[in-house]
Amino acid sequence: MIIIHAEMKVNREAEAEFLESVQELIESSRAEAGNVSYQLLKDTDQDNTYLMVEQWKDQEAVEAHNASSHFQAFVTKAPKYLTAPLNVQAFIGQPISK
Repeated sequence: MIIIHAEMKVNREAEAEFLESVQELIESSRAEAGNVSYQLLKDTDQDNTYLMVEQWKDQEAVEAHNASSHFQAFVTKAPKYLTAPLNVQAFIGQPISK
């Protein structure tokens, strides 16, 4: 499983528009065949900071997502919402049996 954390610093004046725009990305990404989970979380310690937490079945699913029209459309719009470059980290993970 591939886990991606994408931290986004959002312009306060564009926050409402960002939240509306990102909904299409979330819904479309969740519908992708290789998606395990796709969640947007708001940071409670840093103002106007969000973390997209993504889980993908494998690297091929990540590559398909990155090439998708909904992801590319959001990437094109993102600069008008963000005050800093995306901070993206990717991890390889496995579920732990209890």
